[in-house]
Amino acid sequence: MPQLPGFPPVDITLRRSARSTRFSLRVSRLDGRVTLSMPLRARETEALRFAAEQEGWIRQTLAQMPGRQVVGLGDAIPVEGQLRRLVQGSGRSVRLEDDSLLVSGDPAQAGVRVGAFLKVMARDRLAAACDRHAARVGRPYARLTLRDTRSRWGSCAHDGALMFSWRLIMAPPSVLDYVAAHEVAHLVEMNHSPAFWAVVERLFPRWQVQRNWLHSEGQVLHGYVFGPQSDATD
Repeated sequence: MPQLPGFPPVDITLRRSARSTRFSLRVSRLDGRVTLSMPLRARETEALRFAAEQEGWIRQTLAQMPGRQVVGLGDAIPVEGQLRRLVQGSGRSVRLEDDSLLVSGDPAQAGVRVGAFLKVMARDRLAAACDRHAARVGRPYARLTLRDTRSRWGSCAHDGALMFSWRLIMAPPSVLDYVAAHEVAHLVEMNHSPAFWAVVERLFPRWQVQRNWLHSEGQVLHGYVFGPQSDATD
């Protein structure tokens, strides 16, 4: 894999695309991967020269990313906007108790078990919010899918399928509710026109506060690593 020299060196993933007409760089907010998209016939030497010219921006962007924390017993993570510490528990399930997450079983699997618990919790909260908002606009959605998305908190497809990042369960409940309202509003207006935002305002008045929270604080939620697990829950 090509690299930018320096300390530390930076790996560059090259991606040729028929749709690319110029060089472009992207730094993943989830794992810090640097991807350089390039036209099919462009030379790799030209692509790496472009990356070298943008080295300052690349390193600054990487430096501003939140640190990644592998979650285990003793760590504290946000759940519905409140920090909860993982402690050893008994029984077969993960349980919320006051400001703690009680995790039974092998301590080495605590992160994986908590990640699975948060996905179930996220599905319950998002389904309830989407059902409520969909009833208000009179437009049912087709299905709800959870993923560990890198660039968006939710989406609405033309067939009415809704997708959300399960990490929304770590945000304050009002933030999750706003994202649900935003995507349900797309069932009425598949755009970001003034008419769309009028629907959002009707479903979730003063939504700007929650949107600003996502822009300023949401990236931190991607820094928690819960161990190897599927990124989709249908």
